[in-house]
Amino acid sequence: MKLSVKDFYSAYGLTLGLEETNEEEGMERMIKVSHIQRPGLSLAGYVKGKRNNRILVFGRIELNYLRDLKPEIRIERLQGVVTEDNPLVIVARGLTPPRELIKLCKELRVPLFKTEMHSMPLLTKLTMLLTDYFSLIDSVHGTLVEAYGIGVLIQGDSSVGKSEAALGLIERGHRLISDDVVKIRTREGVGVIGFGHELNKHLLELRGIGIVNVAHLFGAVSVRSEVPIDIVIHLEDWNETHYYDRVGLEERFTEFLGVKVPLYVHPVKPGRDAVLLIETTLLNHRLKEMGYHSAKEFNQKLLEEIARKKELERES
Repeated sequence: MKLSVKDFYSAYGLTLGLEETNEEEGMERMIKVSHIQRPGLSLAGYVKGKRNNRILVFGRIELNYLRDLKPEIRIERLQGVVTEDNPLVIVARGLTPPRELIKLCKELRVPLFKTEMHSMPLLTKLTMLLTDYFSLIDSVHGTLVEAYGIGVLIQGDSSVGKSEAALGLIERGHRLISDDVVKIRTREGVGVIGFGHELNKHLLELRGIGIVNVAHLFGAVSVRSEVPIDIVIHLEDWNETHYYDRVGLEERFTEFLGVKVPLYVHPVKPGRDAVLLIETTLLNHRLKEMGYHSAKEFNQKLLEEIARKKELERES
């Protein structure tokens, strides 16, 4: 996957506060990796191991160092740092790029931008944006909702009641991310992120009613663009011959893009409040993350009681 500098500027220019300084030179260049690089030791002439296919960011320290150099040395050092393989160069803190840097970028047709952002926030934001762009994207079937700060993907066979359950959650103050098709990507330190397609943004399909816009019906507070998928709830029709776990000791997982996510199976039938069951599952899941596992505590007490009775039998 690649990203042209022109598309990069269109998508993220406003977010990063980018300002062009060399009249759209080389905007057709391609960004091929998500890694960002500061010149560092390369400005001192040590270019061994330097990667030339990354976005370069110059901060205050780099520019102050360059100003202390003699003009001929400054040009030589910049030529060792900026190459025609660099997709673009960004100068942070709103500082004015040195004339030599402007000239070199123009000769190599490397786009040169500047921004008011400081170096470290700029590096962090750039890395996050490009990592998201270059990360593997997949799609799954289901309805993604955020409730109690937990991202829950509701899955199940067609017509089992996924959208109706999501509608019930939204009516209780929770938020919709996407219905029917959920796009997913991984994010380092977070896990699996779920988001919707622009085509069905804020839309919910309800049989017998049709497609409704949740943001228009319940307000902007009822929707969100993306959320980490913390758990998956699979709805299925109640099967009298199937054994369902009544204690909760069994822990199941499903996997998205190589990341394991807790899975809960909810059998549904007339008379069972699916929305209440989902809310209870989410609250219980949060308790587990805090270290309170009701089923394990019950099982431990049960084992202790059995051991106590056996001890009493031996004594008698």
